[in-house]
Order: sequence, then structure tokens, then C-alpha cells
Amino acid sequence: MSSDDPEEFDSSIPNEEISLSKLAASKDRSRSTINDVARLAQVSKKTVSRVINGSPSVREETRVRVKQIIKEIGFTPDPQARALAMRKSMLIGMVYDNPSPQYLVNMQRGILEGLVDTDYLLVLIVCERGDLSYREKVENFVIQQRPMGLILTPSVSEDDNLAEILREHDCDYVRIASVDVDEPSRMIRSLDFDGAADAGRHLAQLGHKRIGHIHGPKTFFSQKERIGGLRAGLAEFDVMLSDDLVVEGAYTYDSGKECMAKLLSAENIPTAVFLGNDEMAMGAYSAAREVGLRIPDDISIVGYDDTPMAKRMWPPMTTVKSPIRATGKAAAELLRKKAAKIAIRELETFRPEIVIRGSTCPPK
Repeated sequence: MSSDDPEEFDSSIPNEEISLSKLAASKDRSRSTINDVARLAQVSKKTVSRVINGSPSVREETRVRVKQIIKEIGFTPDPQARALAMRKSMLIGMVYDNPSPQYLVNMQRGILEGLVDTDYLLVLIVCERGDLSYREKVENFVIQQRPMGLILTPSVSEDDNLAEILREHDCDYVRIASVDVDEPSRMIRSLDFDGAADAGRHLAQLGHKRIGHIHGPKTFFSQKERIGGLRAGLAEFDVMLSDDLVVEGAYTYDSGKECMAKLLSAENIPTAVFLGNDEMAMGAYSAAREVGLRIPDDISIVGYDDTPMAKRMWPPMTTVKSPIRATGKAAAELLRKKAAKIAIRELETFRPEIVIRGSTCPPK
């Protein structure tokens, strides 16, 4: 008998002989129980439950053995029964306020990858930026639906008051953020400072001295990290970021176009512009072309996120690849660990990387 851990084999299961061939051949395979699976796999019911719930704490060989037996005897877990036992539903909520459709798609894909082979259902909870009534909306969802947990994405993840509400209701959550906003067991961190610093270094190495920056809402932690990283990267080459070339956008195409037009209306326009996300950078492309500027010959542009559209632009956009999908997957996996009562001690971090394409070159 193999054992995954000291408690894996459950001696409390009745000792009657169970035949795999009998169960597999039975006309009423729906009568198979978790006890049958545990006995045939020679593991505990707890281990079978971990496999069903997709817990990463089970050894791969045990997981394969249990899944094979589940398939052969036709055992079907009852999500509602499991939810009742845990006094929670099988719902995972993703709370977001980012208006970028590309961000939303990437984050969703990552979370769903982290929930693969489980019965959890992903529910999207949209919040309007600047409207704090979303706290009540999220609280009502928690009370009425009793989700297994919530994944809070930026900038909702920066709201300490919302996190406190969730703790009061004993609702597990994971916050994805660019700074340390919670204990390691409750957050995933994206190192936005480092990603923006890479953008600054790239532009400075090309020889740019007069660099513009169009950022997101100034209250967001991610914006503060990115502008701080940009300044640090430029400073390594003795280049300063001039305040008169820093403009606040809203992470949308229209705001990127409007802010770029503002920068290009100055008497001494920048030779390069770093934008807080790819959608604003796409707007910047449009604004530059409307005044007859060629990219990158007349002005270099760097985005942030590396959405699918970035490489389809002409010229293909130099951008900082944000680990959106990876952080989403990690957040889902962290929630699964918490549900399985696995201790989490270390903060998981993800570093963005610059992707150099055709929208940057040395200034003339």
C-alpha cells in the first residue's frame, strides 16, 4: 500500500471487499461513493477530496491513480453536497474595475487556467471606478452567494476597507497588487517598478533625453510604482523626467490619444513617450500620425502590458510585458491552497519584462 502522507489511508472505511471490476461493470454506477474510490486507491477520503478539489498538495502519481479509479467506477462528485459540507458555494469571484478588455481577457484566462480540473465556477464582479458603492455590492455577493473566495484585481485590490469587509465575513480572498498590501497568504505581487525601470533604461540607452510619460490615475499604486521605476531607470543614465512632460490618463484609448495630443502641442515635444498601458499607447499612435509624425523615426513609443494588439500595430509596439495571465493563475492556485488548508509563508512575485519591437529607435 502506498501512502501520500501519514493520514492518507483511512482505516475508518469499512473493511468489506470491494472489487473494481464489479463496480466498473455495475449497471448502476451512480451508486459509487467516495469510500469506494478511497478503498480502491488505498488513500484516505481526505486525499480523494483533495484530488477532486484540484489541490496541488497531492503527489502526481496519487492524483493519477485516484482520477483513474474515479473514471473506471463512474464516481461523480456532487458539487452541491461538497458546498454544503464546506458551508460555501463553488463560486470564485473576480472583482475588477479595469476598463481594458484585453486586461480582462488575460486575467480571466489566467484564473481559469488555475481552476482547471476543478468544479469551481468563475463569476465576474464589475465595479465602477470612483464609485465606492462597489463595496456594498461585493459584500452582498459574499452574503448571498457564499463564494469559496474572491480574487481582487487592481485597483480594487488596493482597497483595505474592502479587504476588511471580506475578513469580517470569513471570506477568503487574494489581492493582486504592485506593492505589499496584505500578508503573503492573501496576495500576489507584480513588480511594476522593475518593469517600468526597464522601459526607462531602454529609452535612455537609445539616447533619448526628452521623454514624456502618460500614466494612469495618480491614486493607483501601480501608477506610482511605474513612474517611480521609470525615473529610476532613466536616472541610471543621468536622464531626468521633466514634470511638464508627465500627463495623467485613464488607461483608455481615448485618454491616451488626448494626452499624447497635449504633449505634441508643446513647443519642444518629447522624442519618446512611455505610456501606462498598451491601450493608451494605441491612442498615442493615432495622435502622432494625425500631426504627421512617423513612429519611431520622429517619436518613439513604449507601452505596458504586451496585449495581443501590441504586436499587430504598425510598427509593432515596444512594450513591457505585464504578467497579467500568470498573476491570475497564481491567484486562483493560491485560493485553492487556502481552501485545502495548506500553509502559505512566502509571497509569490512576478517580474514584468520589456519586449523590444519596432516602435523605438535612437532620436534624430
